[in-house]
Amino acid sequence: MSLEQRAAILSQSALFKNLPAAALRALARQGVERGLEAGQILFQAQEPAQGLYVVMSGSVRAFRVNADGREQTMHVEQPGGTLAEVAVFDGGVYPSLTMAEENSTVLFFSSAVVRQFLLEHPQAALNALALLAKKLRAVAALAEQLALKDVAQRLALLLLEEAQRKAASVTDGVSFSLPLSHGQIAARLGSVREVVTRSLQKLVQQKIIAIHGHRISILNATALRALTENSR
Repeated sequence: MSLEQRAAILSQSALFKNLPAAALRALARQGVERGLEAGQILFQAQEPAQGLYVVMSGSVRAFRVNADGREQTMHVEQPGGTLAEVAVFDGGVYPSLTMAEENSTVLFFSSAVVRQFLLEHPQAALNALALLAKKLRAVAALAEQLALKDVAQRLALLLLEEAQRKAASVTDGVSFSLPLSHGQIAARLGSVREVVTRSLQKLVQQKIIAIHGHRISILNATALRALTENSR
């Protein structure tokens, strides 16, 4: 990937947005590019953190695994997304296991490089505060979902979020691609594949959604939203 391409993707990142192009090109020169195949581990939870990663292409998932082997996705990062900010700033270990969901490319920056860049560019330091606050809110929302919503409700939320991310508005008839297996969806919801399969089948039977391969069509957006509002 060229220096200009690296800098362009860094400019899309919440951590490095609104910074001079020259500063981003200088930062991009210090990055170490690494390619990942689908399913390849980037780093393990509890490993000593050496720096942070910016996703250049593809998709990388951060998750935790319990003693029974069940996975809980913490967040998924796509081009411009960052991984391991907390570990860089507190000097601790990586908090999650991360794996490429598809063939991906990441750019690694050592902790020393990141810290020096923040000292030289106060806007980046403010960006870091905003980014960490946003991720803290996301973790709090995830904890609330796991505590108060069942799998069907969490699935409805995921479908609405994906539709919102990929379509201009979520209305009846909107269609979007969801290239995830039932097992991958289960990992995002903190469930198991069989439960997700049954929940999807129920939504189809109720004519709330239609499924064509990896493509989801929302047939009744109002009903899908209603599923997310009722807590257990």
